[in-house]
Amino acid sequence: MRITALKSIDADRLQQAAELLVAAFREHWPDAWPDMDVAVATVKAALASDRISRVAHDDAGAVVGWIGGISGYRGHAWELHPLAVRPDRQRRGIGTALVRDLELAVRRRGATSLYVLTDDEDAMTSLGGADLYPDVLTNLARIRDIKGHPFRFYQKLGVALAGVIPDANGPGKPDILLAKRIAED
Repeated sequence: MRITALKSIDADRLQQAAELLVAAFREHWPDAWPDMDVAVATVKAALASDRISRVAHDDAGAVVGWIGGISGYRGHAWELHPLAVRPDRQRRGIGTALVRDLELAVRRRGATSLYVLTDDEDAMTSLGGADLYPDVLTNLARIRDIKGHPFRFYQKLGVALAGVIPDANGPGKPDILLAKRIAED
């Protein structure tokens, strides 16, 4: 597997990245990228100058993972968005390699933090389907993984729970915030 920059001149890899988005999010987040038109637009937007777009591809050149980064807070903090790995290739280290690659890329650009927002629209955690008010932070501190939510994956990479936006995607559908310091000491 190799990780390289996704470039606008590579129409085949752009198409593969869009297909990957639709496939990877279909089960738990079907409204995120419901069709190829939305996915292609997302991939093209990820090629902007204030963004990073990287793909993992196998020896045959097929895209097996894609990660994006969006600069924020005057370049001090970058949002990891999105991360997608082909469903039949998940749990093989591709997502981990892509996150590590993005961390290095944003660190080189002077960032101090990397953060990710990960929705719980499918009650994959104890926060999904729950009324988190009035004690939002207590509910976050007691979060439990129910159906393999990605927050556990990010925690294994040293990304810490940092907050939650209750009802971000509708009642009982929060967005979970995780963040990591990436500046070199």
